[in-house]
Amino acid sequence: MDAEPDFPEDTDPEFLSDPGFSERHAELAAGYGKLGDPEDPAQVQAMQMVLHLPKTDPPARSDVLAAAAAAAVALCLDPRVGYEGEWEQRYLAWKRARIRKVARRARGAQWAAANEVPGVTVESGGALVRALVPGPVGEVDPRIRRLQIGGTDLESDDPGPVPLDVPVFWVNAELGMTVGKAAAQVGHASMLFAGALPVEQARTWAQRGFACAVREAGPDEWQMLRAAVARSAATAVRDAGFTEVAPGSTTVIATRPARPDQW
Repeated sequence: MDAEPDFPEDTDPEFLSDPGFSERHAELAAGYGKLGDPEDPAQVQAMQMVLHLPKTDPPARSDVLAAAAAAAVALCLDPRVGYEGEWEQRYLAWKRARIRKVARRARGAQWAAANEVPGVTVESGGALVRALVPGPVGEVDPRIRRLQIGGTDLESDDPGPVPLDVPVFWVNAELGMTVGKAAAQVGHASMLFAGALPVEQARTWAQRGFACAVREAGPDEWQMLRAAVARSAATAVRDAGFTEVAPGSTTVIATRPARPDQW
């Protein structure tokens, strides 16, 4: 099921008309990873993403991934990462180094505790994902460190026809990524997609709560998507290969809404 995500509950929507949005978008559009990794492995920067996966009646995989994509970009354009914002330095230390995201699962009291850690929560189609303010992997909040990274997956679902009025993040089905790995990859994709948009279109997307859809692409569909990337009509994510997939694998391809008049 596709649904427009609820706007991050702890973000003030008034920021969308603030000139600071343009500055935050410009920082995102400037790219990332230019500073590389620190020498101390404990100081490697990562964004922790918490997926709400209740044991009973878990959400659909496609909804979880849509919420993950929206949550990642929502944090990157949140006013608190902007000039003199309370999250600015932590965000920039991560964004200007090698981008890493770590997806963890939570339920019940674990999920409640995760929402006490600074970040933004997005809902899409009943699925909830919280993107936390990035920081060193050696200094992860204990409430988050205890959450499981692997061991739980969600089966592929059939979310129906592709919506025409939102960006779509196509996951490479041949790679067989777990839901946690795929969540990190669609988070990368939403950042790249937003950064590639003209600022006013990015603002419009933000006003819609970063509504998006996630679909899996089989071999034939993937070939067409790669052709779109080659002619600069789509945006691709190539993974560094730290986990699950080979270095240089194209994991996700982002496409613009089929009805651009909506933007």
